[in-house]
Amino acid sequence: MMPARFKMSKRGVGQLLRSDMVLAEMVRRGYVIKSTAEAIAPVGGPGDPHRGLYRSSFYVRPVPRGGRRRDRAVAIVGNTAPYGAHVEYGTEQVRAHHVLLRAAQAGGR
Repeated sequence: MMPARFKMSKRGVGQLLRSDMVLAEMVRRGYVIKSTAEAIAPVGGPGDPHRGLYRSSFYVRPVPRGGRRRDRAVAIVGNTAPYGAHVEYGTEQVRAHHVLLRAAQAGGR
């Protein structure tokens, strides 16, 4: 009996990586990450005038032609709060929370 042979098609793999099926899966994973980020996001104390703004500012954006070489389907998860980067990476006065990083590590499966 002859062993099975497989020849990969780079064009076929490229089409798969840009397919609606892969984009749908990336968006699904993006919403899992978004949900996890919302669950672990800091809210702020009772005197905070923007209490809950960071938590409610997460979004998922599908990008059919994303990635470094614009050759694959991706979903971007981000936060539109004006101070979102400060919460994620920290400042001299505020410690970094790494909400999106921790959410991606925990929930992207």
